[in-house]
Amino acid sequence: MNISVNPEIANSIKTGHFVTNYHDLGEGQPVVMVHGSGPGVTSWANWRLIMPELAKERRVIAPDMLGFGYTERPENAVYNKENWVQQLKDLFDALNLEQVDLVGNSFGGSIALAFTIAYPERVRRLVLMGSVGVPFKITPGLDNVWGYEPSFETMRKLMDTFAYSRELVNDELAELRYQASIRPGFQESFSAMFPAPRQRWVDALVSPEEKIRELEQPTLIIHGREDQVIPMDTSLKLFELIKHAQLHMFGESGHWAQIEHSARFSRLLRDFFNE
Repeated sequence: MNISVNPEIANSIKTGHFVTNYHDLGEGQPVVMVHGSGPGVTSWANWRLIMPELAKERRVIAPDMLGFGYTERPENAVYNKENWVQQLKDLFDALNLEQVDLVGNSFGGSIALAFTIAYPERVRRLVLMGSVGVPFKITPGLDNVWGYEPSFETMRKLMDTFAYSRELVNDELAELRYQASIRPGFQESFSAMFPAPRQRWVDALVSPEEKIRELEQPTLIIHGREDQVIPMDTSLKLFELIKHAQLHMFGESGHWAQIEHSARFSRLLRDFFNE
């Protein structure tokens, strides 16, 4: 593929001992957006409908996390919560981001949560969407996502798991996401991240309950009612634990609220950031 026409490749910056690919749009108070952990995912694929909307008022930064997308894949990379939090810290430092509004989706929610616990002074407001970070029994949907073995048919089934709307899921989208999942290096790092048994990786992304309770940041929690990947109870638990929290539940929404309800999702975030 000609790099110049691939919208998933944007800016490069050194974060620790590797180079991170990240998007940087707009001007103003910075918002950092952390993507989920689907096969072939990139920050652009995850946030492409939201970034331009938020960038009308804010500076929007969306990195490819270590092991995903077009961020450099060092040999013998260790994929764990601590290293992903460190990558965010290194990114903030490299871009001179003193304080941001932080958005995390699914896997990215657990990293955003852990980062906010570790560096509370760097986060003004927090958004967690379909977030991991509290204990739950792994769903068949998440087990299938993390256990993905590349084929068009498997990707088509995963798309059905992610989305509530049948209109969103077609063979063309499945083919695009399948092709994304088999780019050089993508599946190798993905399969190394969450090998079976996979409940241990859910557990490894959990933040301590007492630390979540100590958070002072205003927090917006978002979940799709029909989410088959991350159970709705995780957001209800986060809502119970976080002092300054509000919870928005989308009906007729799977694990892709930011895609299935993109206009309302963008408005929710803009209103929350401007309160």
